Amino acid sequence: MRAAISWIGEHVDLPAGLTGRELGDALVRVGLEVERVESGADGIRGPLVVGRVLSFLDEPQKNGKVVRWCQVDVGEPAPRGIVCGAHNFAQGDLIIVVLPGATLPGGFEISARKTYGHVSDGMICSARELGIGDDHSGILVLPPGTAEPGDDALSVLGLRDAVLDIAVTPDRGYCLSVRGLAREAAAALEVPFHDVSLPVPEADDRGYPVLVSDPAGCDRFSARTVTGIDATAPTPSAIAARLRSAGMRPISLAVDITNYVMLETGQPLHAFDLAKLSGDLVVRRAEAGEKLTTLDGAIRALDPEDLVVTDGSGPIALAGVMGGASTEISDATTTILLEAAHWDPASISRAVRRHKLPSEAAKRFERGVDPEIAGVALQRCVDLLIEHGGATATPGYTVIGSGPELPVIDLDGQLAGEVAGLPIATESVIARLRQVGCVVEVDESSPGRHSPTLLRVRPPSWRPDLTDPVDLVEEVVRLEGYDLIPSVLPTAPAGNGLTEEQRFRRSVSRALAESGFTEVLSYPFVSPAIHDQFGLAEQDPRRRAVVLANPISDAEPEMRTSLLPGLLANLTRNVGRGNRDIALFEIGLVYLASPSGGVAIRPGVEHAPSAEELAAIDAAIPIQPRHAAVVLAGEFERSGWWGPGRPASWLDAVEAARTIARTAGAELEIRKGDVPPWHPGRCAELLLGGAVVGVAGELHPRVIGALDLPARTNAMELDLDAFAPPAPAEAPELSNFPPVLLDLALVVGESVPSAAVDSAIRDGAGELLESVRLFDVYADPDRLAAGMKSLAFACRFRAADRTLTVEEATAARDAAIAEAAAQVGATLRGPGAAESVASPKLA
Repeated sequence: MRAAISWIGEHVDLPAGLTGRELGDALVRVGLEVERVESGADGIRGPLVVGRVLSFLDEPQKNGKVVRWCQVDVGEPAPRGIVCGAHNFAQGDLIIVVLPGATLPGGFEISARKTYGHVSDGMICSARELGIGDDHSGILVLPPGTAEPGDDALSVLGLRDAVLDIAVTPDRGYCLSVRGLAREAAAALEVPFHDVSLPVPEADDRGYPVLVSDPAGCDRFSARTVTGIDATAPTPSAIAARLRSAGMRPISLAVDITNYVMLETGQPLHAFDLAKLSGDLVVRRAEAGEKLTTLDGAIRALDPEDLVVTDGSGPIALAGVMGGASTEISDATTTILLEAAHWDPASISRAVRRHKLPSEAAKRFERGVDPEIAGVALQRCVDLLIEHGGATATPGYTVIGSGPELPVIDLDGQLAGEVAGLPIATESVIARLRQVGCVVEVDESSPGRHSPTLLRVRPPSWRPDLTDPVDLVEEVVRLEGYDLIPSVLPTAPAGNGLTEEQRFRRSVSRALAESGFTEVLSYPFVSPAIHDQFGLAEQDPRRRAVVLANPISDAEPEMRTSLLPGLLANLTRNVGRGNRDIALFEIGLVYLASPSGGVAIRPGVEHAPSAEELAAIDAAIPIQPRHAAVVLAGEFERSGWWGPGRPASWLDAVEAARTIARTAGAELEIRKGDVPPWHPGRCAELLLGGAVVGVAGELHPRVIGALDLPARTNAMELDLDAFAPPAPAEAPELSNFPPVLLDLALVVGESVPSAAVDSAIRDGAGELLESVRLFDVYADPDRLAAGMKSLAFACRFRAADRTLTVEEATAARDAAIAEAAAQVGATLRGPGAAESVASPKLA
């Protein structure tokens, strides 16, 4: 909302010498957002005067353009010769002339210069060149009698008046008017406020007939008629200047006066050409298939939810938004029907969004308009049309409906002080609420919670946002001053610290970071194309993604079913920026469609959801397990002066899963897998308690090519919710006795996983086996049979209560060999057992 300070000053006694900046600061103190205080003269320097066109000659040019060589009286002894390319003026018109030496907005300097064969001694200005409008179709022509040649044009145009530019929040619709801003200024400055007040005639049955068939959409409709208007009469310069300062372009007298009254009172009005109406006016909802050509020339298909004003010909206005072209005011109009209504804010807001048709009227109606100001606004409009357009008010005043009923709010007299933490007396609360416009009654017979004073407050008609006691408290506190509220940090209640799950997740993050991975956070939105790029089968549950009804990007409408798409996108971005050695991890939720396959219902707002509705909503909520995932590319161990590095491999991805399992105090079982998007020959399934909880390995070459990833990219994803938070760590019992170290070299088929051999050794060796570690893999078709490999394990045996004998260690070793032979068909490497197994030795 933009408003000139002089206009605000007509409704409030502003202190003498008050600057625009000081008024803006006062409004900020009471909670308004004053974006800037500006003047129309900003950017204009030097002489800008009113001129009168004495004569002109039209001179065709070689380029086909016709310019005018004008003689202009600017209040000097001799006229000035000025070249002008516009043609919308006549001899004797008053115009705006900028003289040589002046500067227009944008740093445009004016000088006498030769052009089109003449020396142009100045420039005749358009509204856009002066920075007061967008019209550049012709020069700005002032109404006759507005000024005399040589007068200061800035004063004539009202550009020396400071203008407040205020961002009005949706709950302060009344501030979209000079009346509302003046009321706020009066409260901020503690000065008297003068409301727009005019004698309004009594409603009768002599006015234009109106029928409101939808009182929920329009609870009050008022109308007045004027006749004998001269529609071609010029808009007074003072009104035009204020419209321009408010950001509106003057159009015609009738339109400008309705806009002027809207800006002044906050009540939008609409003017119908009465001669173009046929039959009674009817306010109703649109019917299916109806269309309306609005004032902007667009033909709009109406929705059955649209509120419309109709006559015998059909819809003639989209209620509260824009009028129709069929009843538009023209230069031939002599009789006007003025309408001022109170529309349902929700209906207007939906119509604006439905038709993508914002307007100044709709901006006010959807925020709430004072239903009691309609009569005053109509009378103000009638008076101005009579004064400046020669109109005559016809008898009759139509009023349909009584408007909304004002609520009564019970307010404890001490609640404002309790909420703000300030000592606010009940008398101050009453005074502040009356400043807002509330009617306050003190009820001593019904004490409040902490006070013997209960206030019964009736909010003013222009404040539909005041519905609860806390709304009234906000009004009291903002007028008392937000700056008086003490800055006191609340005492934090004693808490229980992090939960076990939170501590576990932090431990996993630390463990992966210490292993060389960098944590990233990715958006949970993915493209449906990722399923095909990953090579997922049609029946793969990861394809059953949750689709967003209103995605941020139409290219990514689905919620992720895996962490890998976001991680791989991060990897690609880093590689593109020159980072070749990447090890990333992420911990986050994935979203798997509900097994029921249902879609959540949308319950109405007329009553609380039923138990059945809540159950249906719960059943449609997607499953949201928490996963951990890593991706690796390039070197996992960097090369340097110490020697060559080691490229990342699928074993590093498996080890990352083991790191997470160790953090949880669990141990994973590893077995060969074939799960997209991993390479079937370098893929490991991760099992916990016999159930698959994750997959690790190298990505399939087709996936790497489809996503433009580095060669041999590796990844791991693990269901973190499958792990229980680890129990508190217990100190291990350390044996005082020495271990026995044995190495086993077992020959198995190439397809036998080393994890299976490891498990068999543990099963056979029993409780004396303290640890086993694979340290060598050997394959040689000349020394071993074809298709065979040798796995060498370092075994450590120890007893907690004694020193093991050679016989005990040998027996445990032999049992491990026997179990490996039984489970995986392992044999000792070498011609005999004695050569294949190292002798027991104490550490």
